[in-house]
Amino acid sequence: MIEVNELTKRYGRRTAVDHLSFTVRPGQVTGFLGPNGAGKTTTLRMILGLDAPDGGTATVSGVPFRDHPRGLHHAGALLDAQQVHGGRTAAHLAALARSNGIAARRVEEVLEEVGLAGVARRRIGGFSLGMKQRLGVAVALLGDPPVLMFDEPVNGMDPEGVLWVRGLFRRLAAEGRTVFLSSHLMTEMEQTADQLVVIGQGRLIAAESVQDFAARSSRPEVLVGTPQTAELAAVLTAAGAVVAPEGSAGAERLTVAGLPPGRIGALAAEHGITLHELTSRRASLEEAFMQLTADSVEYRTGRS
Repeated sequence: MIEVNELTKRYGRRTAVDHLSFTVRPGQVTGFLGPNGAGKTTTLRMILGLDAPDGGTATVSGVPFRDHPRGLHHAGALLDAQQVHGGRTAAHLAALARSNGIAARRVEEVLEEVGLAGVARRRIGGFSLGMKQRLGVAVALLGDPPVLMFDEPVNGMDPEGVLWVRGLFRRLAAEGRTVFLSSHLMTEMEQTADQLVVIGQGRLIAAESVQDFAARSSRPEVLVGTPQTAELAAVLTAAGAVVAPEGSAGAERLTVAGLPPGRIGALAAEHGITLHELTSRRASLEEAFMQLTADSVEYRTGRS
């Protein structure tokens, strides 16, 4: 388990992490979200003892990570796959294993698991970004730790790699491990994470399930398909709904907010309007994220 309590980090006059508190529990994948500059990487570095906080605490399995002897047995992390020296080979995991009291056969096991066993003797400078990400995952897995942290792990991966790593995270969580995953890819979070920790400008915005967070977005919508869009739009608007065309002009679909599907169907039947589709639209994690972090965006584009 990872516990963060009132964690604070300042760089000069800028507060990167501001009295941040949350808990990451075992047995589930917890996503870590926030706009650029929100303090995610700084938080991960403080959890791992790579940066010292100006206030507060961060513990891994109840104690600061620096207090764990042979740290790879307690937590594995991938923060930046590009940091490894290009002149090394994937076999440098053997040195990491020796320094942490890990059996040499474990190196072969993790390289096989991430799909790099066949290129273990090649220099890392010739690896693609996706291959470097796989190597970073192998390092994180090396000590078979109960706690795992990953910062943007699917960057540069092809579709097969993304599918593989998604399944890996789910399996690790199912084994009872603590999996903490930072990513900007909302679709990946929706398909991989169970819980979310969302921050903005170094402060906590939300710590809850993916479903609960997504439900915070604008009111639920219903997608309606009908060849009589104009007639149905008039009926639903009169009943208090907000109706908008879905898709290109002339498309026989409407997006309806403010009325449940059953009421929409009853009104259509009452007015003799044919329906081809009536579907509740699941709240979008991306929409909820954009709405709830709008005031925390550090770098804005010139147009909305």
